[in-house]
Amino acid sequence: MVKAYLRYEQAAVVGLVASAEANVCFDHSGKLLLAGSLEHLMVWNVRQGRLLHALAPSSSSSSSSAAKPAVTYIACMPSSISLVAAGYGDGSVRIWNIIDGSCETTLNGHKKAITALCYNTVGALLASGSKDTDIIIWDAIGEAGLFRLRGHKDQVTDVRFLEKRKRLVSCSKDTFLRVWDLDTKHCIQTVVGHRTEIWSLDVNPSETLLVTGSSDLELRVYSVDDELGAETTSSMAKSDVLKHFGDLKRQSTDRVMTVRFNRSGSLMGCQVAGKMLEIYKIRDELESLKQVKKRNRRRREKDKSKQETPEKESSFKEGEKDLKDGILASDMFHLLQVVRVKQKARSFSFSPAIGRKGQLLATIGISLHNNSLEVYDLTEGSFTSAHMIDLPGHRSDVRSLTLSHDNTLLMSTSHNSVKIWNPITGSCLRTIEAGYGLSGLFVPGNGYAIVGTKAGKLEIFDIGASERVNEVEAHEGAIWSVTPSPAGQGFVSGSADHDVKFWDFELVQDTKNGTKTLNITNVRTLKMSEDVLSVRFSPDAKYIAVALLDSTIKVFFADSLKFFLSLYGHKLPVLCMDISSDAALLASGSADKNIKIWGLDFGDCHRSLFAHADSVMAVQFVRNTHYLFSVGKDCMVKYWDTDKFELLLTLEGHHAEVWCLAISSLGDFLVTGSHDRSIRRWDRTEEPFFIEEEREKRLEALFDAGQDSTTSVNELPNGEIPEEGAVGLAGKQTQETVTAADSIIEALDLAESESERLHLHEANKEKSVFQSNVLMLGLTPSAYVLRALSNVRASDLEQALLALPFTDALKVMTYLKDWMIEGSQVELVCRVAILLLHLHHSQMVATVSCRSILTSLHEVLQRGVKKLKDTIGFNLAAMGQLQELLSSRSDATFKDSRAKVLAIREKLTKKVDKRPDQSHQPSKKRKKRKEAA
Repeated sequence: MVKAYLRYEQAAVVGLVASAEANVCFDHSGKLLLAGSLEHLMVWNVRQGRLLHALAPSSSSSSSSAAKPAVTYIACMPSSISLVAAGYGDGSVRIWNIIDGSCETTLNGHKKAITALCYNTVGALLASGSKDTDIIIWDAIGEAGLFRLRGHKDQVTDVRFLEKRKRLVSCSKDTFLRVWDLDTKHCIQTVVGHRTEIWSLDVNPSETLLVTGSSDLELRVYSVDDELGAETTSSMAKSDVLKHFGDLKRQSTDRVMTVRFNRSGSLMGCQVAGKMLEIYKIRDELESLKQVKKRNRRRREKDKSKQETPEKESSFKEGEKDLKDGILASDMFHLLQVVRVKQKARSFSFSPAIGRKGQLLATIGISLHNNSLEVYDLTEGSFTSAHMIDLPGHRSDVRSLTLSHDNTLLMSTSHNSVKIWNPITGSCLRTIEAGYGLSGLFVPGNGYAIVGTKAGKLEIFDIGASERVNEVEAHEGAIWSVTPSPAGQGFVSGSADHDVKFWDFELVQDTKNGTKTLNITNVRTLKMSEDVLSVRFSPDAKYIAVALLDSTIKVFFADSLKFFLSLYGHKLPVLCMDISSDAALLASGSADKNIKIWGLDFGDCHRSLFAHADSVMAVQFVRNTHYLFSVGKDCMVKYWDTDKFELLLTLEGHHAEVWCLAISSLGDFLVTGSHDRSIRRWDRTEEPFFIEEEREKRLEALFDAGQDSTTSVNELPNGEIPEEGAVGLAGKQTQETVTAADSIIEALDLAESESERLHLHEANKEKSVFQSNVLMLGLTPSAYVLRALSNVRASDLEQALLALPFTDALKVMTYLKDWMIEGSQVELVCRVAILLLHLHHSQMVATVSCRSILTSLHEVLQRGVKKLKDTIGFNLAAMGQLQELLSSRSDATFKDSRAKVLAIREKLTKKVDKRPDQSHQPSKKRKKRKEAA
């Protein structure tokens, strides 16, 4: 009989506002602020400080315990108020509708995390850069990839469109700035100038200046050549699009994180990796010329002081052209203000909303390192905080988690605070200032809590009063572990000062208030030879186990502290351990990535399990069972059966190292804390699972990972550097594209068999009515295949056709003529024809049977496209006629809503101006009387 286990699934994530990986971005209206919070795209109302949406992608597998990719970059579509592109850690790009919270489409093309996204001005094209060094141009309207640009040798950090010349500019950690021609799909210029990695770039709205930022002490400014003229493509490729204009000396020595212009181009912000944000004002041409004249005047005065015969001023007044040639970057960029925020900044964004003239220059949103968002108002002389978006989450790593005995309270510690949570609802009940807590426990009764800190202090907290009531100098080193005694009368602490100390609880009368407060007293001390990393009591209070820095575990009798066993076998220090409820097994996790199961009766090692891909940080048994949970630096939570030594379940969800875990006394849920500052709760569900199925899923995942890592059509062999300006296919093979290809093949086979049955029926001249296949849904074979193609997502169609064998591609080609004659889906049919010809051109030309198909398609495709163009032209002409008809019947212009409002306002103001002014009536009457007299 096969035993079924109950599954654990992720239930809640608490306390997150913005993660460190993603940037912050305002929406099109400037009222909403978008930020990435691990796998969620958070949509905040700035003024109300209210979370409107937390958009997360659906899990790719059947189990919700699978990891969801984290948001790494955000870009808003300029021409839409609702669509936002979000790049993820798995290389996908999702287009979200932030109004209704739906995912419009998913674009798969990159193999690694997205690091840059940018729309063009009209929002028709989307450029994405990734850690895989590739840049992909997407058709945002058609939801499909156009082409892939290769040439960078390291992570792409930023991309920007140059609309006037149909160019794309990209920067990378390889210190190069590249200019790509979108028509020829090749790199036409490589700019070398930075000495270190380029982290950000931006182009002003008029596309005359481009600014790049790196770890250098200067911002490099380039002028964009916009003289198109009547040049040919070859001559345009030879001319330099970007020319070095000058350098701007930065105020900070930290590396540049983000460089951005505001919407009007009058301001530029430079945010560094520290707490500083530099705001520059961009002068116009006249102001820049004034600065040139001032600089020339100062130079002349300086020359006059050195020479007796000064130069004539006429040399500096030869014309405005000479002055323009003398404009420097320092003349055009003026340092307006240096803003210093309280915490380390991650990214910033200018709000597109324009403030009142003369008062508010800009509104800036900043994502901080401490898991919060701040919005500032910038005026001429000040930089004031307008709004702050914050949640009661931790500002740094969650280092320890402790559940109370009745599972009603959860305590978490970090570098400067202790938080008390309701583990069921996920709400934060208390936040208390504290030291850097590394371990903690609840005192029986849940009225007090004790935390061991990195400074070697034991801090006692009154949970009801939300205050620290006592602080004891317990150890000289960090307190890595505290564990309660089974009797509940005290606890034991282990520290890096080689001491294991036993403490008892006592109530002390407060003379001032007359109340009793909790205090602790040291009753015994056990000296060890190495740093103590973990301490555990056996549930029967018979033994105490101590894990040391020398990779061994010492077991002592708890009453006499006499030595009992020494458990050795780990190659690196033992970081964590736990003892089962029946005191029969001891599980230890080490930095050597292994978990060892020991027997406490003789100290023998039952089994050594290669558990995690990195250090094992915490292990804990489920109460009254031999089931074990473990967490590690590989971001995984794993569920083990220590009797059969089998891995039962792998829970993926964290995006950074997992430091700690806590399991409820009933085993119905567990909580984990991580370096990504999230606390996640995992609930046990009623859904059963079998070990064999989970093992097969893991093997399939390994196989898919191996397939992704091998060389495919879109990838280059390992270690091979892509050639300069190479171009490739945009998409990549995923499980969805494989499934789509299988569905097309099945439809082709079913349609072929149905056609054969029909021909056989007609050849036999049977009088009975032909019974069509039920699976055909009453469609003809041609229509059924077209239905299968139309069901494939536009972003997956290219890779799905690429996965088709050549014989099946020929079958699809035979249907193209019928589809074009029908004229139902001309755009889809044309795209399928172009893709198949592009993918199998050489084979089709060499195959004799394909020539007749290609010849017949030539005329049909042209005729179908011409007919579609005529239809579109007729519709446009009808819309123009309708516009003229409406404009003739009404005085209002037939434009967008904003233009309508402006027209109505103008009409009203004209009517008001035409009204006679009553105040001037008496004077006009007097004038008439005088003229009459």
